[in-house]
Amino acid sequence: MPVMALDVGMKRIGVAVADPSASFALPVAVLERTNLRADLERIVDLARDYQAGEIVVGDPLRLSGERGPAAEQIDRFVEHLRKSFSGAIHRMDERLTTAQAQKVLIAADVSRAKRKTVVDKMAAALILETFLARRRGSGQGLP
Repeated sequence: MPVMALDVGMKRIGVAVADPSASFALPVAVLERTNLRADLERIVDLARDYQAGEIVVGDPLRLSGERGPAAEQIDRFVEHLRKSFSGAIHRMDERLTTAQAQKVLIAADVSRAKRKTVVDKMAAALILETFLARRRGSGQGLP
């Protein structure tokens, strides 16, 4: 089953999915946050649309690797997601993924206005790429 990744922010949620062979991540959507129930419903709908059996959620650790207030908010978000989504949910360190996505978009000469609309799904794709690479490296493969 495909894997979906989320870059959960205060205002937006970036979404990416893996291709069927789990070789690479495709940025697919940016959801504007409204309220928790609606956000979870849209995520579950997307997971169903893409037939995702697993969701990877970016874990916003501090640069030191410690958990801070942002990570604690994501902990609560994931607990709510577990009640709505029946598949496996994984956490993946997301430190610097948004900055990395910004650099890629700037290098591609994407306008500032356009960057704002795509950076979150690009960050989700980077989170998913890291997850897939680690999974391949561990020999775990996909079910």
